[in-house]
Amino acid sequence: MPDEGQRPIIVKRVKKGGHGHHGGAWKIAYADFVTAMMAFFLLMWLLGSTTKGDMEGIANYFKTPLKVAMQGGSGSGDSSSILQGGGQDLTRRNGQVKKGEIPADKKTYDLKAARAALEHEESTKLQKLKERIQATIDANPLLKKYKNQLLLDITNEGLRIQIVDEKNRPMFEMARAELQPYTRDILDVLALVLNDVPNKISLSGHTDSTPYMTESGYSNWELSADRANASRRELVRGGLADDKVLRVVGLAAANHLDRKNPFNPVNRRISILVMNKRTEEALLRAGGDSGDSLDVPADADGAVKAVASATGGGLAPAPQAKQDAR
Repeated sequence: MPDEGQRPIIVKRVKKGGHGHHGGAWKIAYADFVTAMMAFFLLMWLLGSTTKGDMEGIANYFKTPLKVAMQGGSGSGDSSSILQGGGQDLTRRNGQVKKGEIPADKKTYDLKAARAALEHEESTKLQKLKERIQATIDANPLLKKYKNQLLLDITNEGLRIQIVDEKNRPMFEMARAELQPYTRDILDVLALVLNDVPNKISLSGHTDSTPYMTESGYSNWELSADRANASRRELVRGGLADDKVLRVVGLAAANHLDRKNPFNPVNRRISILVMNKRTEEALLRAGGDSGDSLDVPADADGAVKAVASATGGGLAPAPQAKQDAR
């Protein structure tokens, strides 16, 4: 038996195969590189698309996060950047204005300025209309005789044309809604002038404070309304477009021109208001039931004095219970 110590020692060596061009390790390295580059370009894109205000807010947040979070500030999620009811407005960009977009504060200012400019332009047109009517009256020998009974003034609501009674020259038949021939002449001329402007008009009839009521209950209210409507019909017959009239009302003795003397003949009148756009819109919104704010005399005393001086002071008070001129 051979000696155990003489046995040969066999060393087995395992030959490893080739790495196959380093296996898949290069793919991992390449994926890491692409991920890093994508993160870099994403960071560049975010920095380029973020507004200066947001960047300052982010910087302030990282400097003092607790202070900014509690006090708020641009880009810090303050109350102005949160939608009511919860949730952040993702479309909002502090300090960023889209091309062609007008900031909200600038837009409000521009709208106010534009409206003021339009109102100024409309006021200028109404002033020119007033001058045109006055020139028409002066150039017409027939109407010139009644110039003292035509009162024109510019109010906050538009151009107001008032045709008033004189003591011995009423516009209507006594206690009736029938127009006198010279009243028809005045309205026919006004119809042609008013039809040339785009403004809508309002008509109101007025009486003095002399008590009046028939057995059937027909009073100053019905009389003033009928006279206003009779004036409307004559204006339409004279050439005024029917759709230009927005309101016809009778106000009886509720709104005197001469408030100190409720029986003055000038209180019996027809008032034609050429409305500006603001008054027209207010009347349409109110559905035509806006009271008599459209016909409040701007200067009643001045109008009464003008008529009195033109007639030589002949506007004596009428008897309180016996006057039937109405």
